[in-house]
Amino acid sequence: MFNGNIVGNIDVASIAFWAFVVFFIGLIYYLRREDRREGFPLEDELTGRSLGMGGPLLHGSPKSFKLPFGRGIVYTPTIGKEPFNIAARKAGPGAGDPYIPTGNPLADCIGPSAYAQRSPLPDIDAFGNNRIVPMTLEPSFSIARGDPDPRGMTVIGADGAVAGTVSEIWVDRSEHQVRYLEVVTAEGVHALAPMAMAKVRKSARQIVVDAINAAQFAGCPQVEIAGQISRLEEDKISGYFGGGYLYANPARQEPLI
Repeated sequence: MFNGNIVGNIDVASIAFWAFVVFFIGLIYYLRREDRREGFPLEDELTGRSLGMGGPLLHGSPKSFKLPFGRGIVYTPTIGKEPFNIAARKAGPGAGDPYIPTGNPLADCIGPSAYAQRSPLPDIDAFGNNRIVPMTLEPSFSIARGDPDPRGMTVIGADGAVAGTVSEIWVDRSEHQVRYLEVVTAEGVHALAPMAMAKVRKSARQIVVDAINAAQFAGCPQVEIAGQISRLEEDKISGYFGGGYLYANPARQEPLI
């Protein structure tokens, strides 16, 4: 005899529960596909053999992103871009063995000197203007009253020798702070030293950059276009000076005790 039930013992709570279960499984599946946009395919640590992407169902389809101010389109994931070789060799056959530099470790993208392959275009502000520029190109910027003007100060390297003289200040239009000090060496090389690694000695009219030695300023990565710095050049410069805390001299590569 028909009792009037259409859905039997299925109630709203059961429907809500199983709908959530299905949604949660779908969410995990979606997130696992999306997190493979960068860093894949994986490689075997010992042989370097590609382990693949885990199958077509385990990684998201490529996406395109239109950049503002006519800067083109970028695609992700960046599958197919060949990695570049570095001048280094492994200390041993183990998966965790360190790499030993065989060239100039400050510029060879190894260890603390490593840098990302960022865009070759300058970083820009919300209005499309270059974000980091020499202060002479931004007349609205000036040194605060009472603060020392680093221009004309002598720059001292980690070895205590004179590296050069500050000729210009590079400022960040968005953050309103000094990003780089342009140092002119005795060889006439213009090196951009990160302000975060500089210590100003106001009374002595000196600036100490203890990341690298004085002679190493001449090998600092250069900007391709005068008056602007690309994101890639920023990473190379930061890697060059940051790596100096390990590679500037052999003593820094030895254990403290």
